[in-house]
Amino acid sequence: MKEVDTAAAYLRAHLPFTPDLALVLGSGLGGLAGQIEQPAVIPYRDVPGFPLSTAPGHAGQFVAGVLGGKKVLCMQGRFHYYEGHDMSAIALPVRVFKALGCRALILTNAAGGVNWDFSVGDFMLITDHINFMGANPLRGQNDDSIGPRFCDMTHVYTPELQQVALRVAAARNLVLQKGVYLGYMGPSFETPAEIRAFRTLGADAVGMSTVPEAIAASHCGLPVLGLSLITNMAAGMAGKRLSGDEVIEIANQRGPVFQGLVRGIVEAL
Repeated sequence: MKEVDTAAAYLRAHLPFTPDLALVLGSGLGGLAGQIEQPAVIPYRDVPGFPLSTAPGHAGQFVAGVLGGKKVLCMQGRFHYYEGHDMSAIALPVRVFKALGCRALILTNAAGGVNWDFSVGDFMLITDHINFMGANPLRGQNDDSIGPRFCDMTHVYTPELQQVALRVAAARNLVLQKGVYLGYMGPSFETPAEIRAFRTLGADAVGMSTVPEAIAASHCGLPVLGLSLITNMAAGMAGKRLSGDEVIEIANQRGPVFQGLVRGIVEAL
């Protein structure tokens, strides 16, 4: 795929190394990029074919360097379907990570809690997802050099990586919930009726990202670990209106702990 090759070639020429791991830093995790040693910053606008990130709190740049003893390439901010990007644009960075030689991808996000047993500020290990975005990044002509026409989705979120995350959380005395993430198009929050339906379908958390990236990673054979920070209880569960400002506030409050967890996982991989 030409756009993947072009973007990968540009990054390869501007990176000081071949990255071991790729990270997508969602809300509350952008500060983790500040812990990277010997950082090299590459704005998305400089990478051929890359769109711009317009979501609040998303810096819109790659940060490469050493984190937890590993060579990492981080997306400090991601692309969302609700911003108007095509699914192919959301899949592009994931395919570039694979082309660059990354051996695993860590996806993080802020999410609304759907499971009544969850609380605001909890962390959730994504064990599976439900795609309720109404679109799929694999739609259209398939490039067999990237992955098969019909992609198996049995283990999108790699079980071995999940075990690493659980061990790291336990060593840090952190409760790491486990659950199913439902991807919703947005940008409007869900209605209480939709949340009740999602709970019936088996969702534990809901958000507006991650699912397209995970599908693209599964397609190209890139192992995935998914982590959510529960920044609010979903519509109709807390008896109040939902606010994007509240999501950012909780993400910032719990961000340092979330960053510590992710850094510990990177060290253990």
